[in-house]
Amino acid sequence: MKSGIWFLVATLMWGLGFMGGYAISARTGTEPGYFDAVEAAGYGGGSEGVKGISAEMNDYYKSLLKTDE
Repeated sequence: MKSGIWFLVATLMWGLGFMGGYAISARTGTEPGYFDAVEAAGYGGGSEGVKGISAEMNDYYKSLLKTDE
């Protein structure tokens, strides 16, 4: 009997946590596809340049990729 009550409590807590997290994330204002955009040159994603910055800063970031060999 006690394990059934704990299962019910755990299920209710999980459900409330899921619904609360879903409700909060729906109000954050983050647009779909936000995390898919390349904002920095990390992990090789910025080889074509970083969007939203000046050409001078873009050239600076490209100069960081060059080696002194």
